[in-house]
Amino acid sequence: MSTGVSSSTMDREGGHAVFPFKVAQNPLTGLHWKRLEEPLGFIKLLEWLFAIFAFGTCGSFTGETAAVVMCKVSETQTDTDLISVPFSYPFRLYRQRYEMPICGDSESRILHLSGDFSAPAEFFVTLSVFAFLYSMFALVIYLLFHERYTQIRRVPIVDFCVTGVFAFLWLVASSAWGKGLMDVKLATHPSSILSSMAVCQLETASCSAGVTPYYGLANISVLFGFLNFLIWSANAWFVFKETEWSKPAASREDSAERGQTEDLQ
Repeated sequence: MSTGVSSSTMDREGGHAVFPFKVAQNPLTGLHWKRLEEPLGFIKLLEWLFAIFAFGTCGSFTGETAAVVMCKVSETQTDTDLISVPFSYPFRLYRQRYEMPICGDSESRILHLSGDFSAPAEFFVTLSVFAFLYSMFALVIYLLFHERYTQIRRVPIVDFCVTGVFAFLWLVASSAWGKGLMDVKLATHPSSILSSMAVCQLETASCSAGVTPYYGLANISVLFGFLNFLIWSANAWFVFKETEWSKPAASREDSAERGQTEDLQ
């Protein structure tokens, strides 16, 4: 009588059946995790993290500036008005409106903050997002296609060029956003609100600064921007070491021959 299991699938020592199918393997076991212990992979991981910090600190910034207007109505009565103006990313301050209070013969007016600093802020955040995406893509290449990365000579060269471009753009974006943040600080200072209100020129009115905006998160975003520039510049050197340009002449000839073979295939 047939037992339903062929003799070829029986373990000769223990007599246990060995079924002819394979157990699914964990896809993470095929990754080249040691690449993260090398400067090339470790710095790329830092680029991924610092890109998150850069667009997170800049894109989530919110602030508030305020001024106090005290109007003398009579000898014994004084009206006090608090003018509060919130603002946030992308720093289109001309859209932030506030109302000038009435004092004496003056009329109530709708005023706006001055300036549009969205260009450097949005450029900084956009670069952060693209740096995040490219770092994640490069990490996948390093971990999953490590052998192909080292065998195809054009891949490290492309990686080096892209890394160099990102390093330059980080310097430009961080410098532009740093200058833009300084302009935002000037435009949102309480003194700017006071100087724009005609009521503060009256003898019966007394104006003073209220809440001064806190720019801690915005200052940190500029710091992360320049840190990204340093990290990407350092990574460019290690990526350059992976290219054929940094190899001896003999290795370069072998790489050229391998590249010609790949082109023919």
